[in-house]
Amino acid sequence: MSSLMSIGLVVLLALIFDFINGFHDTANAIATSVSTKALSPRAAIGVSATLNFAGALSGTAVASTIGKSIVPPDLITPLVLICALIGAIFWNLFTWYFGIPSSSSHALIGGLVGAVIGAVGAQQVLWGGFVKILAGLLASPVIGMVAGSLVMTLLFWVFKNAAPARVNNQFRKLQVLSACMASFAHGSNDAQKSMGIVAMVLVSASILPEFYVPLWVKVACALSMSAGTAFGGWKIIRTMGGKIFRIEPINGFAADATSAAVIYGASLLGAPVSTTHVVSSSIMGVGAAKRLKGVRWNIARQIIIAWFVTIPSSALVAIVVYNAIKVLL
Repeated sequence: MSSLMSIGLVVLLALIFDFINGFHDTANAIATSVSTKALSPRAAIGVSATLNFAGALSGTAVASTIGKSIVPPDLITPLVLICALIGAIFWNLFTWYFGIPSSSSHALIGGLVGAVIGAVGAQQVLWGGFVKILAGLLASPVIGMVAGSLVMTLLFWVFKNAAPARVNNQFRKLQVLSACMASFAHGSNDAQKSMGIVAMVLVSASILPEFYVPLWVKVACALSMSAGTAFGGWKIIRTMGGKIFRIEPINGFAADATSAAVIYGASLLGAPVSTTHVVSSSIMGVGAAKRLKGVRWNIARQIIIAWFVTIPSSALVAIVVYNAIKVLL
């Protein structure tokens, strides 16, 4: 395979990953507003796709972290990135098929690590950068859960004497705003991960003199994620929107506003986080504040298990793919 074809395949796979990320993670921004009927499914998908696109164009700090912190620049080859993306795409499709809200971020980072291990060995991974990214990935759901619980507790205190029906009617309207916030935040973090991958291969091929994200890469990744979002991800929406606990409009607003703040804050810091994990943990925190026993902790347990198995699983797939390609070549 020629060098140019290899680079083209990396770009294509990165856009496919973004498209899958869009429908895999659509639930992050719209599940609660759909479940409470604040937005119709069609309107929610439209809002999410539009704001995902806008968020994806809002910065490149996360792309820079992905592009520089896990893999030494001199080890970047199209084959390494192809295997990394195949590992991430496989895991995303596997978890989407079974309706498991796993992390596209974990899958991509696991794929990168696995591809490097398969190509040149574990000693070549930038483990210091990996640990920093992993710390952010693990800390953000905890922050989301605690913040969600605190926000919900505060709202309960503020509206303790108000009629529940009136409160929910007001917050059903506010959920449109919180869904917009969550969608923008999702785009600001998740689309940048693929931007980082494309920029990596362009730098390695000396097409770019140094690491930065060209405008065409930003637009292509943003469009791919927006298109994937428009495609929808109803299996995961059902899990996020109703199976963790019975969500009312005030709960949905609290969860979406909390997760949007955590995710966008991470984007400004250049920290790649799992939007799936932050939103699901925020929902758990809100549910626990409402009624601890009302949270279906068996569903929460399944999500937590997915958190911990995603990185090694996608890494293993990338290693297997790399070795298979080397045998065929």
